[in-house]
Amino acid sequence: TNQQQQQQQQQQRQQQAPSASNNKPQIDPTRILNINIGVLGHVDSGKTSLVKTLSTLLSTAALDKSSQSRQRGITLDLGFSAFLIPLPSPHFTPYSTLYDSLQVTLVDCPGHASLIRTIIGGAQIIDMVLLVIDATKGIQTQTAECLVIAEMTTRDLIVVMNKIDLFPVAEREARTRA
Repeated sequence: TNQQQQQQQQQQRQQQAPSASNNKPQIDPTRILNINIGVLGHVDSGKTSLVKTLSTLLSTAALDKSSQSRQRGITLDLGFSAFLIPLPSPHFTPYSTLYDSLQVTLVDCPGHASLIRTIIGGAQIIDMVLLVIDATKGIQTQTAECLVIAEMTTRDLIVVMNKIDLFPVAEREARTRA
């Protein structure tokens, strides 16, 4: 009938028309290796800003979306976001037969002293840590606490000197060595 013909024609047009999902290479989810990286540091060291810059995939709890976090201007709970990269060599070469991509899941942790329990709760899933230090303030109380948590949970730690752009260009290298 006429209605069936119209439906068939519509289906044919949809199959022939390129869609946005057809333009992107499809990634098999079973070929993605995940690593959870905790982003820790003192309150207001720029952890959430760093996570926002790196992330391409955001969960519903990412980037201080709760109204209380926005109102207080601090991270109150764990936030989850991620980015996907090709499997890096040579460190991940043993996994290359099983995986094509690495999903880096960033666990944005609160930096306020009263929320240390939240960080400890999240530490159970963390594979490595980015310890964010505000270059203008140096190591602060919660920075040291986060370092202790990192040492207890993982052997892999990267120190991130944040806010280095606030120094004049001529002083940056000297200040990071101090």
